[in-house]
Amino acid sequence: MERAELRKLVEATGCAVERGGFVFLCDPKWGAEERAQLAEILVEAERGGGGESGRGWLCVPSGGTSGRLKFARHDEQTLGAAVSGFCGHFGLTRVNAVDVLPPHHVSGLMARVRCAVTGGRHVSWSWKELEAGVRPELAAVADGWVLSVVPTQLQRLMGSVAAVEWLRGFRVIFVGGGPAWAELTEEAAKAGLPVSLCYGMTETAAMMAALRPEEFAAGGRSCGAVMPHARVEIVDDATGEEVAAGETGLVRIGGGSLLRGYFPEQPGGVSGEDGARVFVTEDLGRMDERGQLHVIGRRDAVIITGGKKVFPAEVEAVLRASGEFADVAVIGAADTEWGQRVVAFYPAGRKALDMQRVEAALESIAGYKRPKAFVAVAAWPRNEQGKVNREALRRIAE
Repeated sequence: MERAELRKLVEATGCAVERGGFVFLCDPKWGAEERAQLAEILVEAERGGGGESGRGWLCVPSGGTSGRLKFARHDEQTLGAAVSGFCGHFGLTRVNAVDVLPPHHVSGLMARVRCAVTGGRHVSWSWKELEAGVRPELAAVADGWVLSVVPTQLQRLMGSVAAVEWLRGFRVIFVGGGPAWAELTEEAAKAGLPVSLCYGMTETAAMMAALRPEEFAAGGRSCGAVMPHARVEIVDDATGEEVAAGETGLVRIGGGSLLRGYFPEQPGGVSGEDGARVFVTEDLGRMDERGQLHVIGRRDAVIITGGKKVFPAEVEAVLRASGEFADVAVIGAADTEWGQRVVAFYPAGRKALDMQRVEAALESIAGYKRPKAFVAVAAWPRNEQGKVNREALRRIAE
């Protein structure tokens, strides 16, 4: 894809702002604080504070825990590499996508880019309509149709028999944006859905590792093999050296789709020269003997209680398996005796928890991993991409 074509596609989203040669994708739902930060960034771009805009001119908003707005810098080359690797991994000549994700988000953006690059069809559809049972009629096409959802969206769709039947018609259903819990994946497998559990981020122009549907159907539950355009290594937190297969460490990524840098510039970003650029994430993972990636959770989400590590995703999976939680998030709250205590949050508004069922499920994990408190939250802080604002929950706990 040429730069002019990509720029035209981005401008057509209706959420692009250009300053100083840079194009920023912006969330129309940002509040006053984010809009004030954006205004500062746009002034900096006009003054040339972002450096050379020739490479990395497209700025895509990236999440994080800093509380400050930041953008991952991409261009037609990084996005083109992501499309090439994606098509090679899944054996697709043309990508035809139903797109329910917002265009300012990397997954919504890349759905449009994949279709444009390959000459496929792109159907933009309202998530609220889809959830309400209004589904697009899809014509038969040679390479089939694909759909990207976050785990909570898949969970809601699977509550409808008609929606499940509609989902069976896709070639691939990508599930990313957060960990999919065991109960959900088993239900999807039982329903015969062509699910692909995947791993990626704004910094990599969306997915860079993915499980193929046939692997999912055969019982695979990892994030799959690394795509042709990408490099993934698991490295020791302290030394930066690559660890052996099966050992846990930080996920380090590289490849042609890797961002050029951040706007504004951020410490600890991309290092190395072209062809050997790498980015160390905050994600903890391991690579098994077959080269399949398993993501355990974020390093900055690990709870240290009494000197022992607790991975929130493990506890959340156990709580979901109890059948008492439609949604749940586990965080570490400050504790004077233990350093941190494990606290489970869940959306208010449903019947009281059956604590006997919850406690029975928790017997499968060690005592120090079990929540010391359960807190119902009236305004559940999960955004439209399926991410829970854990910092907001931590403030409630403290």
